[in-house]
Amino acid sequence: MIGKIATGEIEDEREELSSAAAQLGSLGGKKRAENMAPERRREIAQAAAAKRWSKKPEGS
Repeated sequence: MIGKIATGEIEDEREELSSAAAQLGSLGGKKRAENMAPERRREIAQAAAAKRWSKKPEGS
């Protein structure tokens, strides 16, 4: 089927459900941040930054 779609023999008739689900999922983080106290958002951001900077670069 993939080969036929690639060569144009048939049309891809699948529904794009995954992209709609991904769009809804991205709203959750924004809504969560809106409802969270600024102090808590800061704590989470600082913990994430510390985790990022504590990792050793690849090849080192």
